[in-house]
Amino acid sequence: MAIDRMLTEAEPVGDLIGRVLQEAGIEYVFGISGGHTGRIITGLAKYQNSVRMVTVREESLAGVMAEVYGRLTRRPGVLIGQGPWVLGNGLIGTMEAYLSSSPMLLLTDFSDATPFHLHAPYQQATGDYGSWDARRAFGGVTKQVMQAHTPVAAVQATQLAIKHATAGQMGPVTVLFSLASLSGSVEPDSQPVLYPTRYYLPPPPPPADATRVAEATRALLTAVRPVIIAGNGVRISQAYDALEAVAEAIGAPVVTTAAGKGTFAETHPLALGVFGTFGTKAANAAVMDADLVLAIGTKLGPSDTAWENRDLLDPTRQGFIQIDIEPKNASWNFPAEHVLVGDAGTVLAQLREAIGHRAEGRLHHGSERVAALRSEHGYFDGPTYHSDESPLLPQRVIGELMRTLPSDAIVTCDAGENRILMTHFYQTKKAGGFLQAAGSGPMGFAIPAAMGAKLVHPARPCVAICGDGGFAMTMNGLMSAIEQDIPIVVVVFNNNALGWVYHGSGPFAAAFKDFDHGAIARAMGCNGVRVTDPWELKPALEQALTSRIPTVIDVRTSMDVTFADVTSPLAVAANPRSR
Repeated sequence: MAIDRMLTEAEPVGDLIGRVLQEAGIEYVFGISGGHTGRIITGLAKYQNSVRMVTVREESLAGVMAEVYGRLTRRPGVLIGQGPWVLGNGLIGTMEAYLSSSPMLLLTDFSDATPFHLHAPYQQATGDYGSWDARRAFGGVTKQVMQAHTPVAAVQATQLAIKHATAGQMGPVTVLFSLASLSGSVEPDSQPVLYPTRYYLPPPPPPADATRVAEATRALLTAVRPVIIAGNGVRISQAYDALEAVAEAIGAPVVTTAAGKGTFAETHPLALGVFGTFGTKAANAAVMDADLVLAIGTKLGPSDTAWENRDLLDPTRQGFIQIDIEPKNASWNFPAEHVLVGDAGTVLAQLREAIGHRAEGRLHHGSERVAALRSEHGYFDGPTYHSDESPLLPQRVIGELMRTLPSDAIVTCDAGENRILMTHFYQTKKAGGFLQAAGSGPMGFAIPAAMGAKLVHPARPCVAICGDGGFAMTMNGLMSAIEQDIPIVVVVFNNNALGWVYHGSGPFAAAFKDFDHGAIARAMGCNGVRVTDPWELKPALEQALTSRIPTVIDVRTSMDVTFADVTSPLAVAANPRSR
C-alpha cells in the first residue's frame, strides 16, 4: 500500500504542529505563551477538543506536569514556552525527565529577531556573539535537540522529537523554533515532503534474546533465595501486572528502589518495601540474604544500594539478572551474569512464559519467607503510627494517610526530609499509587506532580505531600488547579524549617517563620485547614477527599523525627559522609 502524504492543501505551520500532537495521541500541553511559541498555541486552538492547553503561572509547574504525564502514559508530556524560561524555570521537570527516562517534548524558541540576529537582539538564544546558546544549554539536560528554521522543518522536527523522546530509553527532547520557522504556511509540495505522524512513532520494543531469557529462567528456577528489585523502569513500562506475575510464579520477595516505590503494592504478601539507604529493615535483610537478584529497570545507584555496601549487594556471592531497555545501563554498577535488554514489561512477560508451571509451590514458600522477615524486623506497624503527640509526629500523619486514603489514591512527594520519611513509613496499597522525583530530587515537585497525575487519572484521588519549604515554591500551582478544575489534596508537613538541612547541617539558614498555609489556600479560593491536634487530621482528610476544589491541609509537625532515624546502618557504615 502506498504511503499517503500529510497535506492536500496549504495549512498554517502552527496548525500543523497542533495536528502532529493530536496524531501522536498527546492530550495535554503545559506552559505559558511567550516568544514565538505563541504562534503554536494559537494553532492549538483548532485542536482544543483533543489537545488541551493547560496554562500555568510559572514554567516549573508546566515542566513537572509534563514529566509526570510522560512517566504515567508513555506519551511525551509537552512543555511549551519561551526559550529562556523553559530552560530556566522549567528545568526541574526537564532534569527529572532526563534522569528518570520520562518521555517529554520541549517546544520552545530561539527568541531571535531576524534579520538582526547578528546584532545581539534582546533575549536571543542563537549562539551568535552577544547571544546565549540555547542548543548547547538544552543539550546538557535533554536527550536530543532539534532545530527548525523553516515551516516544513518546524513540523518535521516536532515529529522527529516525538520519535526520539519515545524510542529506546525514553527522555526529554527539545525543539528550538526560529521566528521564520513559525511564520506562514506549508504547501502540499513543500520540500522535504511531510507524511502523517504515525509513521514517525516508534514500533513496540523488540523482545529480549530468547537464549538469554532461557538462561535467566534456569537461574531463577535453581535459586534458593531469589529477590526482585523493581525500579522506575517498571513504572515507565507500565509493567505492574507483569512484575506481579513473575514474582508470584517464582515466589520471590519484591523490594523496590526509592524511584521504584509504587511499582508493587506494599500490601502484597511478597512485598517488603523500599530497600537500601532509607529502606525497611525487612527489605534489606531479604536482599542481604539473597543468592540471586533480579533487577528490573534500575541502575542500582549508590544512593539506593546503601553506598554499594557489599553486605547488601555483592556480585562475588550473589547472582544478578538485569533487565534494562538501555544496553549501556546493564552491568553498570554491579556485574550481571544475565543481561536481558528490552522493555521491562515485554521481558517480564517472556520470563513468565518461560517459567510456565515449573515453579509451582514457590508462591507459598515465598510468602512464608516474607511473613517471617516482617515478623522479625517489623513492617509498617510501629506504635508511632498512632502517637497522640502534638505537634504531630510525621509517622502519625503518615499513618492517618494510610488509614484514610482509598487504595487507588496516588500520592506524590516533594524533596527533603518529608519525602524520605514518606519513602520509609508510607505503605502503598496499589501499584501506581506513589510518585516521587527520585531522579533529580527537586523541591517544588509534589503539587504540580499531583496535578499532572490527576489529569491522567481523573477518577483517582491525588494527594501531594510536601514540606512548608516545598509548598512555598509551587503554591501558585493551586491557582491553576482552580482554573483548570484539578481538585487535588495537598498535605503540608509544617515544621517551620528545611528539615533535611536543619537536621543535617544545623539550624543556621534553615528555619522559617510559622505561616498558616491553610489560610493562604483559602485566600486563593481553595479549601484550607490547619491541623494542630492528631484527632483533627482524619476528618480533614475525609472532607478533602470529597471536595470538588483543591484542598490544603497544613499540619503542625514535630522536629523530633529526622532522616537519620530511618537511615540504614548499612549506609552509615559504607558512607563516612553520612556519619
